[in-house]
Amino acid sequence: MTGRRSLRVASATLLSLSLTAAPVLTAGPALAADKPSPSTSPSVTPPARMSTVGGERLGEPGTQVELGRGAPVLPKDLSARSWIVADAETGDVLAAHNAHWRLAPASTLKMLFADTLLPRFNRDEERKVLPSDLAGIGSGSSMVGVKEDETYSVHDLWLGVFLRSGNDAVHVLSAMNGGVEETVEDMNEHAEELQALDTHVVSPDGYDAKGQVSSAYDLTLIARSGLQKKDFREYASTVRAQFPGETEKVKGKAARKSFEIQSTNRLLTGDAGLDAYQGIAGVKNGNTTNAGSTFTGVAERDGRVLLVTVMNPEKKEHNEVYKETARLFDWGFEAADKVEPVGELVPPKGVGTDASAQADAGPSPSVSGSTGGKPAAAVVPSGSSGIGTALAVTAGVLALLAGAVFLVNRRWPLPDLMRRRR
Repeated sequence: MTGRRSLRVASATLLSLSLTAAPVLTAGPALAADKPSPSTSPSVTPPARMSTVGGERLGEPGTQVELGRGAPVLPKDLSARSWIVADAETGDVLAAHNAHWRLAPASTLKMLFADTLLPRFNRDEERKVLPSDLAGIGSGSSMVGVKEDETYSVHDLWLGVFLRSGNDAVHVLSAMNGGVEETVEDMNEHAEELQALDTHVVSPDGYDAKGQVSSAYDLTLIARSGLQKKDFREYASTVRAQFPGETEKVKGKAARKSFEIQSTNRLLTGDAGLDAYQGIAGVKNGNTTNAGSTFTGVAERDGRVLLVTVMNPEKKEHNEVYKETARLFDWGFEAADKVEPVGELVPPKGVGTDASAQADAGPSPSVSGSTGGKPAAAVVPSGSSGIGTALAVTAGVLALLAGAVFLVNRRWPLPDLMRRRR
């Protein structure tokens, strides 16, 4: 286990992200408890003081924006408790509202689950589901339809996680990782590595649990980390796919059919009264009683890539979280060159930036338990529909240095993000 954990830490370092030339700003000593304790629960109003990871202004309650000449004003009909708009490549935070408010994340937390576990299994590795694998799934959870005693590939399970937000698929993958408790520990460790210090994981699937919190800032940071991985980008952008069904007897022979699953990301698929957002490239949505609706999205327009996270709109209109996200994307694309950043997305702990380091094209490594930690083939889901998106293969395979330390150039090594095709 020690060797496996060391390899996982080394793999996590691969997720180092770009920064501007400005130094990293972290929370000052006056802020107690940068890392939330298990007893932490969200308040009704944002705290007067919040974490300042990424910049002092991000720790202030309310809306933070620095409009320049000709910059459009922010949308006036935003009701979310917390949101953030950031440039995915430079890491600049263009605007934010209660960015570090610790709130229930719902299934957007699955981004951290995926970013933590994706490199650990080969896509072709299989699991015959045991009853214990599905134990402890919360009542009313979103499910993809995993059945006991059926065998699924890791590829199938990740499709279930990303497209249908399947808590059953999360629990099976957690079982493969040593169990829910081990996975929660790993996710919390990875969050700390990423400097997502508002985040405390209790349940790996994002199901409502006492003390389980994250923030718009952290979810954006986590998404940016995950999007460094080609397999993460592929799964997050898949619109529909085939998922294995139950084995049945047909004319005395065992036969297993598949059924179609579709992404629950409505900016990717569209919905009644809501068009798919042009240029959308993922990432993850969530909804629970405690969290309300949450969403983190990434989109590209005219060569610029933005990340937007919206948490818990007060308006309860259908698809409100997506509508507010779309308005923030529209604002961000128009305002990007006309505002001064109010903060930045920081890199993982202990990882420097090196302008001379070059990011090579290719996927992030996947680690198979059956290969003793050797790099395996990257996950590349099949089954995305014609109305889906295509990903360029350019991504962050970075220079490997002594001690498995990775350094990247200052610009986010994903210059050719996928573009939606109609």
